[in-house]
Amino acid sequence: MQNPFDSIHRRDDLKPERLIDEWKTKPSDRFVLRWVKINLSARITPRLIHLQWLRPWMITLLSTAIGVFAGGVFALGLGWLAGFLAAFAQVLDGVDGQFSRLAGVQTNAGAFLDSVLDRYFDVALMIGLVVYLIRLPADLPIPIMLMLAFLAVSGSVLISYTTARAESLGLSMGQPTLASKGTRTSMVVLCAWASFFWPAAPLLALIYLAVHPNIVVLKRIFLAYKDSNNP
Repeated sequence: MQNPFDSIHRRDDLKPERLIDEWKTKPSDRFVLRWVKINLSARITPRLIHLQWLRPWMITLLSTAIGVFAGGVFALGLGWLAGFLAAFAQVLDGVDGQFSRLAGVQTNAGAFLDSVLDRYFDVALMIGLVVYLIRLPADLPIPIMLMLAFLAVSGSVLISYTTARAESLGLSMGQPTLASKGTRTSMVVLCAWASFFWPAAPLLALIYLAVHPNIVVLKRIFLAYKDSNNP
């Protein structure tokens, strides 16, 4: 039985005209994520495209594994190293989609797998960040830290969920949000790097993750009711 995350029909007729920006991003990419894919991921993808044994799902799994490992490294107190690992995982996360578009092996199952595993990356990184801050310790009581962690995880997961749910129901959510995965991960990465000079810097990332995504979620709830009440 054919693997639904794969395709045995790799396109070998790639032409130079295909090597333009259309393969680098997809319409839903915005802001930071778009920049990462165009300027970083796109430097790696063309070097991999002729590896006949390589499949997009392999890159997806590797990206997620590195991202989850970054969360573990964060929890061990090595914030700066976790930042580099998370940044690399984010770059690889753009490579799998570019690879599948260039090779002509896109599947809905592959896109679904990528979206699901992104949440594991998100949550692992945030848990690692929180454990890092608790072990530091940061200048916040643990109950408050745990509340911020709850809000950060919930808000980040709900950004993706509300996007998918609104699309399935045909609801308008307005302009694309700045609280996308690219922005969230970049905030954690930057604060993780800053921890080399200021150990408490990841606290800024936790506060951001607890506030901004949840504001966006609340706004989307309001827009959903507004859109539903319009004739």
